[in-house]
Amino acid sequence: MQCEFESRRRQESSSLLRFGIELVPDRPVFELVEWDKAAEDAGFDNIWVTDHYNNRNPWCTLTTIALNTRRVLLGPGVTNPYHTSPALSAAAAATLNEISGGRAVIGLGAGDRVTLATLGVQWRLPVSTVVEAIQVVRTLTRGDKCHLNGKVFNLRGAKLDVVRKSPVLDSEGRPITVDGKTVKAAPRIPIYAGAQGPQMLEKTAAVADGILINASHPRDFRMALASIKKGARRAGRSMDELDIGAYTAMSIADSYGEAMQGQTRMVVAYIVAGSPELILRRHGIDAEAAEKIRSMLAQGRFGEAQGLVDDNMVDAFAIVGSSHDCIQRIDELVREGVTNFIAGSPIGPDKNRAIRKIGGEIIAHYRGVRT
Repeated sequence: MQCEFESRRRQESSSLLRFGIELVPDRPVFELVEWDKAAEDAGFDNIWVTDHYNNRNPWCTLTTIALNTRRVLLGPGVTNPYHTSPALSAAAAATLNEISGGRAVIGLGAGDRVTLATLGVQWRLPVSTVVEAIQVVRTLTRGDKCHLNGKVFNLRGAKLDVVRKSPVLDSEGRPITVDGKTVKAAPRIPIYAGAQGPQMLEKTAAVADGILINASHPRDFRMALASIKKGARRAGRSMDELDIGAYTAMSIADSYGEAMQGQTRMVVAYIVAGSPELILRRHGIDAEAAEKIRSMLAQGRFGEAQGLVDDNMVDAFAIVGSSHDCIQRIDELVREGVTNFIAGSPIGPDKNRAIRKIGGEIIAHYRGVRT
């Protein structure tokens, strides 16, 4: 049986690189909808909505987007199983899939340790938590009962009533039968793991449909792909089964100088502040400089924090510049094994213009479309 998602991937085989966009629901939902419609018109394949408790609810936002778009795949990028039970996320994804006509995807990650602490949520066993959450969501969204006695989650026959199985049809449209029984299945909802560390990358490669890697530099993808390949190999999976997503920080404009305007340095400051020492060393970033940025942000001294962000930090953690500049970096990521490029915040100093620019100059470039 081939799921709708797999069918779409075959149809898009002429364009091996897919494109997604991250949108933050920090403003009225119907303002976001205008960007979503622009992104669909520009040729994006996926729309990812971030999930932070202090912003608008991602599932409500995604539902509104689903009702105002026709083609793009939609999902949270990413939710986590600490503040939301994987069973509830599975129900939300199944509902979104119904509303959108089979366009739902779901991103699951370990969440932000500091934010979860603010909510009084204990952050423990992140790898086991994410892997088991993927298993729960997978089982429930395919309409089966979930029996799991894990390190983190224990489910005893949980099942979603919202999921309906239909007969699986052969190439001539006839129901497939086995031993006289009609084979039935629910629409498959692709599950992506938001993963960074080597253990998370390796373990989720065994169970997820795709991996969303928060990085913008080929050096990071080289290291990440080594862990993913190891996990896939141990699970007996082919890398062709995995969609490798570059969940980047991006800012595009007519020139590098223009693209650096707006929120680019602030976004990079937060990435530097949240990066482990191993990643900082990989890019030659001084740990003391990173600590100063971390301290400034904690004190709310945002202007000073931005002032400490140098060009090396920007190069390490963002894709910035003209379409030509961005294409050069994207090419490097593709050579490392990336199959899905996600344009993340800030996207550009003028978001509407940036969306059109990515569609007309970058997506068109990779799809051989003349504009």
